[in-house]
Amino acid sequence: MAITHPPLPKSHKLAETNLYNLEFATQMFKALSDEARLRILNLIVKFGEMCISDLELVLDYTQTKSSRHLIYLKHSSLLTLRKKGQWTFYYLNPKFAQQLTVYIESLSSDQVLKNDIQTYNILFSNRELAAYKMTQRKYPSSVNRLS
Repeated sequence: MAITHPPLPKSHKLAETNLYNLEFATQMFKALSDEARLRILNLIVKFGEMCISDLELVLDYTQTKSSRHLIYLKHSSLLTLRKKGQWTFYYLNPKFAQQLTVYIESLSSDQVLKNDIQTYNILFSNRELAAYKMTQRKYPSSVNRLS
């Protein structure tokens, strides 16, 4: 039996009309009903914002799966984004940040979520180390490489 996902919200403007109506609550709970989206939210709560490539690496998701869930969370008004050049960074919508943070932190003892944070920390430290090594590497001049 194939897993079906609920359709995207009809309007991502639900949160602008009334934060606490039944329609919005339904969409919010649907957004929180998926393990992949909870794992994404966990990382965003812990680290402030995430780009899709980092989520792909940490969660071992395809670009398609990551994008689909990020779009769902954005259309549900739980996430918002900022762009910097070619990069898109997702972060919690300030209107819901406090509630989402409390909820996600209540799941902090879950081993899968702990592993995601540990994986991120390892990957981040390795990236920082690699960047440092690249700045410290002394490359031979082009004349030396040709001889």
